[in-house]
Amino acid sequence: MAWLALIGAGLMEVIGVWNLKRVAEGNFKAILFAFFTMGSSLLLLSVALQEIPMGTGYAIWTGIGTVGTAIVGIVLYKDSTDRKRLACIALILLSTVALKLVA
Repeated sequence: MAWLALIGAGLMEVIGVWNLKRVAEGNFKAILFAFFTMGSSLLLLSVALQEIPMGTGYAIWTGIGTVGTAIVGIVLYKDSTDRKRLACIALILLSTVALKLVA
């Protein structure tokens, strides 16, 4: 259950950051959804940290958020797909998976 909460927390973080981008573009109605998703992310993270070690949980949460936000940026906002950037994102993803395997 803790790992599902952690994955959910990471996904809510990605949605929250996407909504912050929408607010930055002038869609001020998105701020309510951003507050909800960011708050949900922190709540789910706190649930996950009841069973998962803090350092591991936080690292995986930020990894999901970083990689997910980068993917949203590439797909929706045509962010750079430079090979070096993608390699770094892949390293973050691999590190996140490795942490799950050893935790």
